[in-house]
Amino acid sequence: MGRILKAIGYGALAIVGLFVVLLLFSSLMIASDLTKQGLIDKYVNEKSFFYFLPSGAEVHIRDQGNKDKPPVFLLHGSNASLHTWEPLVAQLKDDYRLISFDLPGHGLTGATSQEDYSNIAMANFTREVIELYDFNSVTLVGNSMGGGVALRYALMYPREVNALVLVSSGGIERDEGDSSVGAFALVSSDIALRLMRYFTPRFLVAHTLEGVVADPDNFVTDEMVTRYWELLRMAGSRDASIKRFSEANLEPSLEPLLRAVDPATLLIWGSQDRLIDPKYGIAMNTLIIGSLLKLYPQAGHLAHEEMPEQTAADIRAFLNRALYTE
Repeated sequence: MGRILKAIGYGALAIVGLFVVLLLFSSLMIASDLTKQGLIDKYVNEKSFFYFLPSGAEVHIRDQGNKDKPPVFLLHGSNASLHTWEPLVAQLKDDYRLISFDLPGHGLTGATSQEDYSNIAMANFTREVIELYDFNSVTLVGNSMGGGVALRYALMYPREVNALVLVSSGGIERDEGDSSVGAFALVSSDIALRLMRYFTPRFLVAHTLEGVVADPDNFVTDEMVTRYWELLRMAGSRDASIKRFSEANLEPSLEPLLRAVDPATLLIWGSQDRLIDPKYGIAMNTLIIGSLLKLYPQAGHLAHEEMPEQTAADIRAFLNRALYTE
């Protein structure tokens, strides 16, 4: 009997020990929300400002470059922020007025009271930002999700856009067999979205960034990972991401509308893009009449960050023709 009680005691201790280990592991994995003010203190610079739009949302904007040159608006991708454009801004600052901003549910703009993070809502949000200025027409540059928003905007307001630059753009429905589609279905599942609200480990953010670029060892830095991780955790932003991912399958494909895209269009794609395969860039090039496609063999999903000099050179050459040639 004593041996049995001792065994039970050891078993109970083992269970308690396992519970403690799991509790400690969970505490390390749980990532709490961060305050907006704390993130503002860390991630704004002298070019940053905030403005309340007519819809009531407060947008984070950077207005940089040459204010006497044509305006170019920069639209970032999913779970990114305006910071993604800084390498490109450094290359183009003498040639254009470069206006970047955090889209709803992202960066220091964060969640909005409307809680609408659809493609159309983001296009209308973009129009509110553009209407802060007195421009007759603008150039839109978009990466990934931001490319899809730029396309939607050009279709909704064709007379307001004189040129489009789309970097590994969304907008075409991807094949179910694509690995990225399977991965997206997994992270968009109910259980994954529920976990995302509380469990947002830094190593997962690092792994995601490393998986979308061509040369992660020479591109992904601790500073970059920390910025993505912290901005994702701004109060309300994870809820916004959960809502956006959970409703992503409701977004209509832009593919049937692409032949109606009117502005001159440059497509830039990394040949090593594992998130949105280059075949979709080729398809988009076929559908958008008169568009130009540039494939970068040494880039992945973030060509504008991975190869900012080449991206800037191609944008400059393209806009010189699109904006200055009759």
